[in-house]
Amino acid sequence: MDGMSTLQDPIRLLALCDTALSLDEVYAAVEHDAAGGTDIFVGTVRDHDGGKGVTALEYSAHPTAEAELRRVAEEVCKEFPVLALAAVHRVGLLAINDVAVIVAVSTAHRGESFEACRRLIDTLKHEVPIWKHQRFADGTDEWVAAC
Repeated sequence: MDGMSTLQDPIRLLALCDTALSLDEVYAAVEHDAAGGTDIFVGTVRDHDGGKGVTALEYSAHPTAEAELRRVAEEVCKEFPVLALAAVHRVGLLAINDVAVIVAVSTAHRGESFEACRRLIDTLKHEVPIWKHQRFADGTDEWVAAC
């Protein structure tokens, strides 16, 4: 073997967490000696949606969410030459500016890394059963899919 970790599972970190997410932990999970590109997407809670002020979000996950997250990660690894991948999503009550999701991908080249990271976050948001409960400044609220 030539010392490269090609036989290792590229999926290094997948989790749903009810505590603050760590950018350092995610970055460390996707470090790889053969990586020429590492992309990280950080999704945060913003103070508005649809023209209304948002005061907080609460994320809930279906019991199958972690399995679905793994399925999505495996699909991305099959479609792109991923060396290392990580994806973590918060559940529970989050305030404005809190980090809600972090995904990261390392590949040999930057273009592949950009594309794989985008596919990972887009597919996660559309297929993993995580919902958000938005609380608005006017006292109203709504449940929406996390996409």
